Amino acid sequence: MVAPSIIALGGAAPEPGSLALERYILSHARSPRPRVSFLPTASGDAEGYVESFQTAFSSLECEDVDHIALFRRTIRDLRSHLLSRDVIYVGGGNCWNMLLLWRAHGLDEILREAWLDGVLLCGLSAGSICWFEQGTTDSFGLPLQPLTNGLGFLPGSHCPHYHAEQTRRSTYLDWVKDGTLQAGYALDDGAAVRFEGTSPVEFVSSDPDAGIYRVVPTGEGVSEVRVDAVGLPG
Repeated sequence: MVAPSIIALGGAAPEPGSLALERYILSHARSPRPRVSFLPTASGDAEGYVESFQTAFSSLECEDVDHIALFRRTIRDLRSHLLSRDVIYVGGGNCWNMLLLWRAHGLDEILREAWLDGVLLCGLSAGSICWFEQGTTDSFGLPLQPLTNGLGFLPGSHCPHYHAEQTRRSTYLDWVKDGTLQAGYALDDGAAVRFEGTSPVEFVSSDPDAGIYRVVPTGEGVSEVRVDAVGLPG
């Protein structure tokens, strides 16, 4: 049995020529030539996003790369299809809308089953927030809002784009400090955390400036500690 695994990425969509994080993801799939499905729900199944994802991953050692559309659904048996995959990658966009649509299509339960069955789950931005109980979201536009209806496969909260967007860091620190959000992990674009079960087991980055931070409330306020990360080869 393969341990249930999730890789949460802070941000930065895969692009040909800069695929260190994508190679890292594939190296932890249960097959040496993984079957990969992309879930672009948060972007409204944007065609350009799907094309760029498939171009990037098709350049790697994958047996097959496809995407799952929900706005114009073509796959009737989502459960059988997703349980047959080795990697499910969730794209960025509107996390709140994505979660509502997933639940309407029963994807929340399918993804949990896939995770427990050894399918590697991963994603960036909305696609990393979704696995946690809570997170920071711009699903309603700015200012940021707390998201508290995540899938909850991973405990606590998550903040992507930590230093890439002006208000992410200060807002997240304030919310953890005052109890709006639980303790969690903040990730810069280019950084990732790999979880086995619900425990973090590895911290990596494709950019030496990309940080990973453990943020927890304290009696005096909030603690923000940068975690040592392994640099990935380009």
